[in-house]
Amino acid sequence: MTVLREAFWLVRCPARSWCNEGCVQRNPARSEAAMGLLTGEALWAVAVAVAVFLLLVDLMHRRQRWAARYPPGPVPLPGLGNLLHVDFQNLPYCFYKLQRRFGDVVGLQMGWTPVVVVSGPEAMREALVQHSEDTADRPPIPALEHPGFGPRSQGLLLARYGSAWREQRRFSVSTLRNLGLGKKSLEQWVTEEAGCLGAAFADHAGRPFSPKALLNKAVCNVIASLIYARRFEYDDAALDSMLDLLHDTLKEPSGLLPMLVNAVPALLHIPGLPGKAFPAQKAFMALLDELLTEHSMTRDPHEPPRDLTDAFLAEVEKAKGNPESSFNEDNLRVVVADLFFAGMVTTSVTLSWALLLMILHPDVQGRVQQEIDEVIGQGRRPEMADQAHMPFTSAVIHEVLRFASIIPLTLPHMTSRDIDVRGFLIPKGTTLLINLSSVLKDERVWEQPFRFHPEHFLDAQGRFVKPEAFMPFAAGRRACPGEPLARMELFLFFTCLLQRFSFSVPAGQPRPSTIGVHETVMMPAAYQLCAVPR
Repeated sequence: MTVLREAFWLVRCPARSWCNEGCVQRNPARSEAAMGLLTGEALWAVAVAVAVFLLLVDLMHRRQRWAARYPPGPVPLPGLGNLLHVDFQNLPYCFYKLQRRFGDVVGLQMGWTPVVVVSGPEAMREALVQHSEDTADRPPIPALEHPGFGPRSQGLLLARYGSAWREQRRFSVSTLRNLGLGKKSLEQWVTEEAGCLGAAFADHAGRPFSPKALLNKAVCNVIASLIYARRFEYDDAALDSMLDLLHDTLKEPSGLLPMLVNAVPALLHIPGLPGKAFPAQKAFMALLDELLTEHSMTRDPHEPPRDLTDAFLAEVEKAKGNPESSFNEDNLRVVVADLFFAGMVTTSVTLSWALLLMILHPDVQGRVQQEIDEVIGQGRRPEMADQAHMPFTSAVIHEVLRFASIIPLTLPHMTSRDIDVRGFLIPKGTTLLINLSSVLKDERVWEQPFRFHPEHFLDAQGRFVKPEAFMPFAAGRRACPGEPLARMELFLFFTCLLQRFSFSVPAGQPRPSTIGVHETVMMPAAYQLCAVPR
C-alpha cells in the first residue's frame, strides 16, 4: 500500500524534484520502487492496448468470412490467419486435403491477406474464363516492390493487369511469331538442336547417366536463340552458371521466408531481409544484365531485328519521351527473365518426365517407336506436320503433361471486383490460387487420374481426343503465352529422341520413383537412364 501511495504521488506530481511535497527528497528508495511499479504497469497497459488493437484489425480483416456465401475453410488464428494450417513445402498435397475437406472453393487467411483456393475444372473455368476480366490481375508482391530488393518493372508473369501488361503481351506474342514461331524456320532450329542433344546422349555410349542437365541445355538454347540469337555449347561455363541460378531461383518462392515476407510486409523493413529472401533471383538478374549489355554492343539499329532483344530495343527508341510506354531497359530485363522461366524450365522438366515415364513403361515406348517408324521412318527428321498422323504419340505427350502436372498451382490471381464462383462470393481484392493439379487429376473426369494412362486421350477407335479438363497451360487472359512454342518443342524433341534411341532403367538400379519434388514446378526425383541407339 505504501508503494502504491508513492506511485499515486508520482503521478500527481510529474515535476517530482520541484514538488512542494518533496516527494523524491522525502523517501528516495520508496519513490524508486513506485517508479518501477509504474513503469511495469505502463508496459503492461501498452502491451494490452497493442494486443487489443491487433485483435480489432484482425477482426476487421476477418469480417468477410462472416459474410453470406463466403467460401468455407479452416478457422484462422488471430494475426497469423491460416499460416500454420498451410504446408509451404508441399502446397499441392496441402490443397488436395483442403479440397477433400471443404470442397472446390476454399477460403483462407494468410496473415491478413484473404486467399481463395480454386480446385476442379468447373470452378477453374468459372473463375478464369467466365470471369476472365475480373480475375486477370495479380496481387501486389511486397518483396519485389521493396527498395531493398531492386526495381520492379512490368514484365509478363507477375505484372499487374492493365495497359502496360497488355502492351508487353502483344509485343512478345507477335515478336515470337515474326521470329519463326509456327513456321518452318523455327521448326528446323528445334530439330537441329534435337540433333545436338542426340549427339550428347550418344556420347554416353549406352552407359547410365542423368538426362536432366542435357535437356535443360537443349531447351535453353531454343529460348536463347529467340532472345539473343545465340546458341551455347553444352560445355559453356556461362550456360552452366545460368542453369544453376535458374534452378536455385525456382526453389526460392516456395520457401517459408519468401512466403512470410509477402504475407507480413512489415518484415521487409528489417535491414537486409529482402535480399536474403530471394538471393538466387538477384544473382540471376545480374547475369541477364551482363548478357543484355554484351548483346546491345553488337546490335546494328539499321538492320532488321535479329531476336526479341533487338525488337524490344527498337521499341525503346520509339518510346523515348513517352512516359506512358512500358518499353524501357528496366522492363526489358524483366521480360527476358520471364521468357526464360516460362519458356525454358517448363519444357525441359516435361521432357525429363517424358523420358522417366518411357523407361518405366517400355510397352508405351515401343508403341511410340512403332508409330514413328510407320509415319516418319529413320530416313528424315520429324516435322510438325507428322503430328496429325501420330495419335498415340500425341496421346502420350498429353498424358505426360497431365500426369506430371508440373505446374500444380498457377501464379496468384487477384479479383478486381466481387465475383461468384460455384455459388460462393469472392470479394474484390481477394488473392486466387488456382489448383491446376486438381484439374488434371480430378477423379470425376479421368478414368485413372493417378496413373500414367495414355488412353485418356484416345477414343474407342484409337483417334486422338482432348477432354475439356485438360488445361496444363491454365486458361483465361493469363494463359501461358508460350504454349505454341512448348507444344512444338515437346513433339519435336520427344520424337527425335525416340526415333534415335531406346531408353531403359540401368541394370542393377532400383526402379525410379514417380513422386515429384515440388520446387515451384513439380520436378521428377533424380534418376538415371541408358540411351541405346536403335
